[in-house]
Amino acid sequence: MRLIFTIFMVFFILPISAWADKNQEIQLVEDVVEVTWKSGMDVETFWMKYADSKGGLTWGKTATYPEYAKVKEGDTLLIQVKQGLCLMEFFHSRWRTANNVRRWHESINTYGGCPYVFD
Repeated sequence: MRLIFTIFMVFFILPISAWADKNQEIQLVEDVVEVTWKSGMDVETFWMKYADSKGGLTWGKTATYPEYAKVKEGDTLLIQVKQGLCLMEFFHSRWRTANNVRRWHESINTYGGCPYVFD
C-alpha cells in the first residue's frame, strides 16, 4: 500500500504542484508593467509612471528622508531640494537616485534636484 501511495505522489501530485507553482510565477511576471524611457519624455511624468508601476510612491513627495528603520528595499520617494525634485529608490540598504539604480538615461542625473540630493 505504501508503494502505491509513493507512486501516486511521484507521478500525480508532485507534477500538479509544480505546474501550479509555475503558473503562479508566470502570472506574477505578467502583472509587472515595464516602464521604459524615451528621449524627450517629461522626466517627472516618467518618474510617476515608474512609481505607479511599482504600486505608487512609497514615501510620497517630501523634503526629508524617512526614518531609516522604516524603509524597505525598493521603496521610492520624490525628494524635494531647493534645486528641484528627484526620484529616489532605496536599493542595497541606502537611498540612491532611481536613475542610478535603473540606468534609464544619463541626462536624468542632471535633471532637477538629482545632482544635489546628497549635498
